[in-house]
Amino acid sequence: MVFNLNKEKIAGYLIFVGVAQFFIFMMISESLYPGYSISKNYISDLGVGSTSYIFNTSIIFMGILLIISAFLLEGKVLKLFLILSGIGAAGVGFFPEGSPYHLHTIMSLIVFLFASLSSYATFKYKSYKNILWPIMGTIGLVSLILYILNIYGPFNYGGMERLIVYPNLIWSLGFSGYLMKVK
Repeated sequence: MVFNLNKEKIAGYLIFVGVAQFFIFMMISESLYPGYSISKNYISDLGVGSTSYIFNTSIIFMGILLIISAFLLEGKVLKLFLILSGIGAAGVGFFPEGSPYHLHTIMSLIVFLFASLSSYATFKYKSYKNILWPIMGTIGLVSLILYILNIYGPFNYGGMERLIVYPNLIWSLGFSGYLMKVK
């Protein structure tokens, strides 16, 4: 059997593997972290302490795969946004909470912002699903603005942070599925 893998398919596989493994290892880390609360803990709390090796390795790996995938895709804006998302994600792992010069906060902002913006750059791809991708990115962007303004509503800061991250992971999985199906 011969596999027909073009650049877009390979990018789809890389994005899927990177995002899916991060999502899984984040949940594993949450279950292993003593007393962890998804509403009262930051996601990045998983990058320090007993779960740091799982979380940091996973997010660095995701960041690297996003960067590689960006070079396989068309569209300068999408490439740029995916590269910046990958740098931010890997940076979160390389610079966990408590790193000097606010490097962790800067990397978190980069990945939160550019992952959300990446969803808009996918309009180049013709698919009935593509209208859903920017909706997910918009949820991430609005949640990021509320998060920065310390407006958490009933979700607390941990829940609001997840309203930034989860929609971006979801659109990434949808987009990667589309790319893997490309002929």
